[in-house]
Amino acid sequence: MSALSLHHITRPSTLKEGAPVLIMFHGYGSDENDLFSFASELPEELFVISARAPYPMQPYGNAWYAINFDAEMNKWNDNEQALKSRDLIAKFIDEVKETYPINKDSVTLLGFSQGTILCYAVALTYPEKVNNIIALSGYISPEMLPDDLETKDYARLSFYCSHGSVDQVIPVEWARKAPQFLNGLSIKNSYSEFPTGHGVAPQNFYELRTWLNKRLEK
Repeated sequence: MSALSLHHITRPSTLKEGAPVLIMFHGYGSDENDLFSFASELPEELFVISARAPYPMQPYGNAWYAINFDAEMNKWNDNEQALKSRDLIAKFIDEVKETYPINKDSVTLLGFSQGTILCYAVALTYPEKVNNIIALSGYISPEMLPDDLETKDYARLSFYCSHGSVDQVIPVEWARKAPQFLNGLSIKNSYSEFPTGHGVAPQNFYELRTWLNKRLEK
């Protein structure tokens, strides 16, 4: 469906109205079908949405923002695109709340890699819009955050963060900074590492599902 700001696919909830919603954000070079394979293993009461990033890549795939490599192979992010995507996701969340029969006070974001970086940015910039964040194989990018972090109310936020200890794409050291950052803002969070690369191991998925189930029961 693409009438909203972001093209997306859905798995409706078994509840006719007031369903908790989970919105998925894929990684760099992927699309909305990637994480959607999780949907069949998630609680049936969840209304699951998987969004496609706005910037098409060649020959296929999509990105939330461009990653560029210069002659010395230094990597840099297009932060202007990243901020546009952050705000576009915030708008999309509002549209989802108005469009689908969901509980507007039970919004979970799930990101992988670049999608996780955006989930961190959205939640820390617009904490009033979301509740739970599942941050897989990503990190917090300070360049994508507002200057007034200390003035925001993060009481309703809770993060589940995980990373592969042998991730060859995003160094685990980057991910390890997240708990310290979140603790500094008194935000509830848990952090786990798994002996895997840039991906989601089965035990990682089971743990995040257990965490999410507990959050949905509250």
